[in-house]
Amino acid sequence: MKVAVDFEECLKDSPRFRAALEEVEADVAELELKLDKLVKMCIVMIDTGKAFCAANKQFRNGIRDLAQYSCNDAIVETSLIKFSESFQEMINFHTILFDQTQRSIKAQLQTFIKEDLRKFKDAKKQFEKVSEEKENALAKNAQVPRNKQHEVEEATNILTATRKCFRHIALDYVLQINVLQSKRRSEILKSMLSFMYAHLAFFHQGYDLFSELSPYMKDLGAQLDQLAVDAAKEKRDMEQKHSTIQQKDFSSDDTKLEYNVDAANGIVMEGYLFKRASNAFKTWNRKKSDHIRRWFSIQNNQLVYQKKFKDNPTVVVEDLRLCTVKHCEDIERRFCFEVVSPTKSCMLQADSEKLRQAWIKAVQTSIATAYREKGDEAEKLDKKSSPSTGSLESGSESKEKLLKGESALQRVQSIAGNGNCCDCGLADPRWASINLGITLCIECSGIHRSLGVHFSKVRSLTLDTWEPELLKLMCELGNDVINRVYEAKVEKMGIKKPQPGQRQEKEAYIRAKYVERKFVDKTSTSLPPDQGKKGVSRSHEEKRHSISKTIPGDQVRTPAKSSGLRLYRAAFEKNLPVMAEALAHGADVNWANPEENKATSLIQAVLGGSLVTCEFLLQNGASVNQRDVKGRGPLHHATVLGHTGQVCLFLKRGANQHATDEEGKDPLSIAVEAANADIVTLLRLARMNEEMRESEGLYGQPGDETYQDIFRDFSQMASNNPEKLNRFQQDSQKF
Repeated sequence: MKVAVDFEECLKDSPRFRAALEEVEADVAELELKLDKLVKMCIVMIDTGKAFCAANKQFRNGIRDLAQYSCNDAIVETSLIKFSESFQEMINFHTILFDQTQRSIKAQLQTFIKEDLRKFKDAKKQFEKVSEEKENALAKNAQVPRNKQHEVEEATNILTATRKCFRHIALDYVLQINVLQSKRRSEILKSMLSFMYAHLAFFHQGYDLFSELSPYMKDLGAQLDQLAVDAAKEKRDMEQKHSTIQQKDFSSDDTKLEYNVDAANGIVMEGYLFKRASNAFKTWNRKKSDHIRRWFSIQNNQLVYQKKFKDNPTVVVEDLRLCTVKHCEDIERRFCFEVVSPTKSCMLQADSEKLRQAWIKAVQTSIATAYREKGDEAEKLDKKSSPSTGSLESGSESKEKLLKGESALQRVQSIAGNGNCCDCGLADPRWASINLGITLCIECSGIHRSLGVHFSKVRSLTLDTWEPELLKLMCELGNDVINRVYEAKVEKMGIKKPQPGQRQEKEAYIRAKYVERKFVDKTSTSLPPDQGKKGVSRSHEEKRHSISKTIPGDQVRTPAKSSGLRLYRAAFEKNLPVMAEALAHGADVNWANPEENKATSLIQAVLGGSLVTCEFLLQNGASVNQRDVKGRGPLHHATVLGHTGQVCLFLKRGANQHATDEEGKDPLSIAVEAANADIVTLLRLARMNEEMRESEGLYGQPGDETYQDIFRDFSQMASNNPEKLNRFQQDSQKF
C-alpha cells in the first residue's frame, strides 16, 4: 500500500508533514464533490429509467388492447400478443438493470461517502483541535519567567501531556488518511465493475430474447409480403367492381323487391318503411328531426323493426299466423298498407307502389308458409323471440335459452295436469302464467296477456330464461290444483270448457274464470288443509296457539278477513295451494294482521323461511315495502334471520334498503351488527348500483352488469344450494 503521509514526518510535525496534510485534505474534499455529483447523476438516471419503464408498460398495454381489438384477425392478434410479451421481457430486463445500478453505484458510493469520508472528517477535526492545543502549550511554556519555578513546572507538564496527545491523534489521523486513500480505489472500481456487469447481463438477455424471436419475425415478414400482394389484388378487384356499378342505371330508386321465405338467415324480406304512431293522434312523425322511418324485416314468423342497427328489434307482430294484411286507400298518404292482429293494428307506408305490393305479398306468403309448416308447435315457437322482451336473440344466445327453456318445459310439464292447457285442454302447452302457476297453449296465453299483468303474467317455457325460484313456484302449483279452485262450480253450473280453436268462447270463458271468478266456490274450501304443505316449521300446538291468538270470534265470520287470515297462515306454513285458494276467494295480498304487529303475509313467508312463498306473493302483487307497527318490512326480517336468498329477492324487487325501524336501524346496519358477510355484500352492492343509476340520470342504464351477475349467482345458490350460504339463524322471538 502506497503511504500518502509518512508516519515519521507526522512525529516531527515538520512543514513537509503539514504540506502533505494540506494536499491530502484538498484531494479528499475534491473526491467528495466528485462522488457526490456522481451519486446525484445516478439517482437522476435511475428515476429517468423508471419513468422510461413506466412509459414502456403503458405502450405495452396499448399493444395488448390493440391485440384484443383484433381478435377477429388471427395473424394480427397472435403477432401483437407475441410482441407484447417480448416487449414485457425487455421491460423486465430494464427494471433489473436499474435495480442493479442503484445497488452498485448509488448505494455503494453513498455508503463510502457517509461512512469512510465521515471518519476522515472526524479525525481531521480532532487533529486540528489537538494541534491548536499544542501550539497554545508551546506558547505558554515559552512565556513563563525563569524565576517562577512552579509556573515553569506547570507549563512543562502541560506541554509534555499535550505533545503525547498530539502524537497519538496525529498518528491516528495519518492512519485514517492512508486507509482512505487505499479504500477509495477499491470502492470506486468495485461499484463501476458491478455496474458494467449489470449492462453486460442486460445486453446478453436482450440478445437471447431476440435470437429466439428472430425466426418468427422472418416468417411474419414473409406473410406480410404475401399480404401486400393480396391487398393489391383486392384493390384492383374493388376498383373494377366500383367501375361496373357506376355504369348501371340508377334512374329507379326502388330497392330490392324480392322476398325469400326459405332464406338461410331466416329473413324473408327487409327494408325501410314509415310507421304511423300508435298514440291517439295517429301522427306519422314525432318531430321534424325524427320521422318514424324504421328498418323493418319479416323473420322467424314475426314482423319486427329497428331504428339503429345495434338496437334490439322491436316486435310489431309476434305471430303472423294470427294476422291479416290489407291495402289502405282511404287515407291521405300513398303506398300505405295495414297489418292487423287480434289485439292491434299497424299502419305502414312504403316508398313506392312496387315496394308496397312486395311487402304485402311477403307478409301474405309468410302467413301461408307458417300455417303449412310441419312438426309440433315447439319447433315453431323455437324460431320466435321472447314476447316478454320484444327482442330477437343471436344464434348462440337462442341456443342457450332453448336449452334452459327445454329444462323448464320438462320440469313444469311433469306436474299433474300440466301436460294440457289449463283452460282449453290442448296438449303440450308451451306457455305459462307465473302468478297463477299454470300452463297454457299459445292462443290462451295471448288471451291471458290481454287481461293485464294484475291478473296473469305470461311467460314462454321454451324461450324465456327461468329463475330457479319461479320454476319451484310452478312446480308447487299446477293446472290440477288451480282448476280445483277456479273451476270448482263449472260442472254444477253446466258450463262447458272451450275447445281448441274456439277463440271467442275462450276469451269469454277465461275472463269469467280469472277476472270475474264466477266458477270459484266461495262457500267452502276445495283444497285439503295439508295439500302441498312442505317443511312446516312450527309444531301443531304452536300453530293452534297462534291461530287462537290471531282470530277474534267476529273476525272469522268476515269473508274478506277470513280469506286474508287464511293467506297469512298459509304463507308461514309454505302452503302455496292454500294461498292460491285464499287469493281466489278475494284475499287481500297486503292484508295486515292487527293481532300480530300488523305483519303481512309476505313477512310471514319470511318468518317461515320459504323463498318460493315470497316469490308467489310478490308475483301476485304483494308490497315489498309494507312494514309492521315496529317499522320493519320484509327486508328487515330477512336480514335479521339471515335469509340471504330472500334478501336477494327483495332487493331485486325494489325493496327500500334505506328504511329504518323504530330503533333507527336499516337492514345494512342490522347485517353489519350480525356480521353476516353475504347479506352485507348484497346490501352494499345494491346501494352502489342505486347510486350509479342516480348519477346517470333519468335515462341512464338499469344498473351495473356485475351487480346483476352477483345477484343472479346468489339467487341460484339460494334456490339450488342453500346450504352453501353462511346464514346466521337467529330466534325470531328476539326480533
